[in-house]
Amino acid sequence: MGPFCPGQEVGVLELLQKVFGTANDRALKKLWPQVKQVNAFEERIKKLDDAALRAKTGEFRQKLANGASLEDIRPEAFAVCREAAWRVLGMRHYDVQILGGHVLHSGRIAEMKTGEGKTLVATLPVYLNALSGKGVHLVTVNDYLARRDAEWMGQLYRWLGLSTGVIVNGLSDQERQTAYNSDITYGQNNEFGFDYLRDNMKFDLASYVQRELNYAIIDEVDSILIDEARTPLIISGPSEGDSELYPIVDAIIPKLKKDIHYNIDEKAHSATLTEEGVGEAERLLGVDNLYDPAHIVVLHHVNNALKAHALYRRDVNYLVHEGEVLIIDEHTGRLMPGRRWSDGLHQAVEAKEGVPVQPENQTLATISFQNYFRLYDKLSGMTGTAKTEEGEFQNIYKLDVVVVPTNKPILRDDMPDLVYRTEKGKFRACVAEIKERHAKGQPVLVGTTSVEKSEIIHRMLKAEGIEHAVLNAKHHAREAAIVAQAGRLGRVTVATNMAGRGTDIILGGNAEYWGQSLIEDLGHIKRHTGAWEKVEDFVKQIVIGHADHARQLRADTPELHFIPEEFIEQIAETRDLFKSEQKSVLEAGGLYILGTERHESRRIDNQLRGRAGRQGDPGASRFYLSLEDDLMR
Repeated sequence: MGPFCPGQEVGVLELLQKVFGTANDRALKKLWPQVKQVNAFEERIKKLDDAALRAKTGEFRQKLANGASLEDIRPEAFAVCREAAWRVLGMRHYDVQILGGHVLHSGRIAEMKTGEGKTLVATLPVYLNALSGKGVHLVTVNDYLARRDAEWMGQLYRWLGLSTGVIVNGLSDQERQTAYNSDITYGQNNEFGFDYLRDNMKFDLASYVQRELNYAIIDEVDSILIDEARTPLIISGPSEGDSELYPIVDAIIPKLKKDIHYNIDEKAHSATLTEEGVGEAERLLGVDNLYDPAHIVVLHHVNNALKAHALYRRDVNYLVHEGEVLIIDEHTGRLMPGRRWSDGLHQAVEAKEGVPVQPENQTLATISFQNYFRLYDKLSGMTGTAKTEEGEFQNIYKLDVVVVPTNKPILRDDMPDLVYRTEKGKFRACVAEIKERHAKGQPVLVGTTSVEKSEIIHRMLKAEGIEHAVLNAKHHAREAAIVAQAGRLGRVTVATNMAGRGTDIILGGNAEYWGQSLIEDLGHIKRHTGAWEKVEDFVKQIVIGHADHARQLRADTPELHFIPEEFIEQIAETRDLFKSEQKSVLEAGGLYILGTERHESRRIDNQLRGRAGRQGDPGASRFYLSLEDDLMR
């Protein structure tokens, strides 16, 4: 026998996989019988009237109190949740979604392709684990998704007799305590971490807002546990910093020349003075020796000011709004009000932008996401892209990844990248492509990597007379409205990676959101209030073709009496218009994703692509690159 070569090794591996299947195949093989157990309950559960179905929650709690385990009641509880979702939301869990629910309940990560209904999948393990009374936390990447999912899925949980809370920015301690004491708590990752830190700084257990960390399901788990894993959450207090130095030091930086007085290493994200630069800075500041211990504070200011000018760009890393420097989250493209860079860097950026310099802070308490989420008794997560980071999930969090099959085959056409010599040439090609797709009525979602780049595309499209919507950290307040209608005929939407996560783009437009906005404009009921759920239910009935149910609901509900009859007809007409638009959009090829640059993280590119071709819809995607892109430098 000849020498063993790498080709033979691959052949042996392939042969073993054919015989035994991959680790993922084996995991799925064990899970399918559990799906059958749930399906076996379906006919029996369907026959129950609403009161009997709701009473199941009390029955399950009694069984647990009598010593049964969650595993004992799991198949029936999943079947109850599935039937309740159909009655309340008009949504029925597919078998692959039941399978995804099992993956989450068992403390693993479910990789589910974008558009496969992760929000609905989570209802199964959330309902089951909430029955224990110890609380379930559903962690999202932003306040918008936390509110949206708490409102949307909260209808189902409340119908089943479970309480729901939502943790967002700006709540009082009392409101937070109430939300954490609910059976199910939705919230943004930062909020959970900061509440933990604040609790640990309190002297009285009764004033804690959180209770034991029982079970968390993390949505977009790769973003939170990998991309932001080591991001420190810091609670700080005022320190004795010298804020008068900032503008003095800032004034000398523009006089220093790149590659002569300082060098930039973009990969390491650092800027350092050369020997010549140190001499020039000393001359400009009138200091003998910057490295003398007496001048160490001045040196710290010089290094920060250099970083602020050389590495931190306006409309990319931060925005200036009403005399304040607001950080833009590099992973989500969202503003982070109230968050500040540490060690004097934020003050250096404020001095650079000529806005009031706030006093420096010192760290009082800190924890990373990695350490915070390891405190939970049970942890699971879901995302569209986890397999690429499987090793890290396993090594750090002891979490296995299971790839859940899609309900329908993906029809999206992912075309090869196009590369241009200059950024200008690339943007011209992008606009020409958008113009062509727009002319035939195909909706286009343009993905950019920063506010700055989205503003360039915006100006070019405006010059061409192409109507479009812009979604970035500057226009974030209109996010839900822009995303809800991004799938309409001929619609062009320019977005930073804000639109990349958790947002469903419905081809032809979202009639439900449109109907809700119509009622919101009357000003009687505001979104995110208790009474708003009645409005959602009212609109849903019209959209699914039950106008008579909607009329009855309005008659029975005093809060809805202000809605005029013509609104019912208007919403029904719009639903029919969106339905016919959907046919035209499908004929035009579905949603087209145009990426204007590759992101440092391949997963963020995949997230953007995944906006198109959801649930078996047609779609296409392509990235346009140039040799001047940040990634190519």
